Amino acid sequence: MSAGTGTEGAVAATGARPFPIVPVLAALVAILFLTSLAVGPVRLSIMEVARALVTPPGDAHRVIVLEIRLPRAILALAIGGMLGLAGASMQGLLRNPLAAPSLFGAPQAAAFAAVSTLSLGLNDALSWGLPLAAISGAFLSVFLLIAIAGRNASLLLLILAGLAVSSLAGAGTALAMNLASNPFAALEIAFWLLGSLEDRSMRHVMLCLPFIAVAALILFAQRGAFRALSLGEEAAASLGVPVERLRFLVILGVALGVGASVAVAGTIAFIGLIAPHLMRPLVRHDPARLLLPAALTGSALLLAADIAVRLIPASSDIKVGVLTSIIGVPFFLFLIVKQRKSLAGGIA
Repeated sequence: MSAGTGTEGAVAATGARPFPIVPVLAALVAILFLTSLAVGPVRLSIMEVARALVTPPGDAHRVIVLEIRLPRAILALAIGGMLGLAGASMQGLLRNPLAAPSLFGAPQAAAFAAVSTLSLGLNDALSWGLPLAAISGAFLSVFLLIAIAGRNASLLLLILAGLAVSSLAGAGTALAMNLASNPFAALEIAFWLLGSLEDRSMRHVMLCLPFIAVAALILFAQRGAFRALSLGEEAAASLGVPVERLRFLVILGVALGVGASVAVAGTIAFIGLIAPHLMRPLVRHDPARLLLPAALTGSALLLAADIAVRLIPASSDIKVGVLTSIIGVPFFLFLIVKQRKSLAGGIA
């Protein structure tokens, strides 16, 4: 993202939006959320969903909506929003349009940490230790990435460092699966790593939602600093932004949110890359105003993907992480083509 040349440039970037982005996105997310409650092997109308929410316990539709579909929809809403917010925050911190948790190894490292505790029998799938382990893995991966690549890393260096972290985490995950106590545990881990919201309960919601809420508060609180940072670290420091503290808080927020998300849904890639890019032109490339639209877009994308995997004809639900990767890889390659001059050391 090109930075402004002074205060006037930063102020101009905050001009009026051409249309109300946040209300439109919020309405879209609400529609997708209700659709998620209605779609499945048993198709329900919106009216039937509404009635199921107020009928007495024991009604079949109430069980389907409240116990099966509602936790899945809440997780798609929260995890998608967290991934979109994390992607926008990392792009604001690193001032790099290709920064995203999935490209820098955070989900893979979180998965490795979580899988290790599962295979060693230290945690089970509903243990509070699982999100704590995943958060630790995500924190370590983002910290290593920034430490290895440096403060003013080029696009190529960031991608190479992220590839190294992802590869190491992937190798560790494969080793943990090989050391699993029985083949059924390894198979369960393999399916879990594909990324899915299937068969989740309110217990899973309670495992990740507190961490995601704290992460969102931490990242949203840095939005003003991201705007100052777009002028450069020295300019931001001269404006009173504690850059080192900002870096730590962003790493902490991303680790909390991504780690908790991976702990209950597995690895869901590319949401954090796609959501900010879709919204950035609509907020005039202002990193402070990008956070909320990116979070809402992430929620909409994951809700839509989770609805799609239920509608695609198959003997069982396609894993939502597989679908987001199929969509995300071509998008990432398109962005690489757009950035190839900077990757080659030229002027983007």
